[in-house]
Amino acid sequence: MSDERRAVRRTGLGMMLLFWVLFLAGGAWWFQGYLDAQRNPNAHLAEVSVGEGGPVVLARNRAGHFVATGRINGEPVEFLLDTGATYVAVPEALADRLGLERIGSAWFNTANGRVRGDLATLETVSLGGYVARDVRGSISPGLGGETALLGMSFLGRFDIEIRGEQMVLRSAERL
Repeated sequence: MSDERRAVRRTGLGMMLLFWVLFLAGGAWWFQGYLDAQRNPNAHLAEVSVGEGGPVVLARNRAGHFVATGRINGEPVEFLLDTGATYVAVPEALADRLGLERIGSAWFNTANGRVRGDLATLETVSLGGYVARDVRGSISPGLGGETALLGMSFLGRFDIEIRGEQMVLRSAERL
């Protein structure tokens, strides 16, 4: 085999290898996006603004929970909506990243028993364009990860309707 044919063959093999690497990387990227959408089908709400009195409609995720991306003090945060939580409960690592100021400590009754945590006031919490100011929050060292519980200190300011696979938040002022 001549040197020219070997060079052409080597180039062809290199291009085929490059194709398969790019194909597999693209497939992995697409599949990760698919999994993220299954876990948080409401991620787009961090960038959405509500029209005049328009409702925010959330879909359940694959596990049956309402997970959405909103903002605390302008920073994007993934929320697990929890109508059984009194406050917006923020994991300690996330609170440190957001620079939340601790204003006291308290005991909290959780699904895992009594835990001690810190209290905080969140300047702004927003979801789907609805913004609440001076929201009571708790900094919970027992919460892991980067997901905050969006409790009634925020949700209680809105009309909540849960029907089937959807949760609808409406401005309480328009009732």
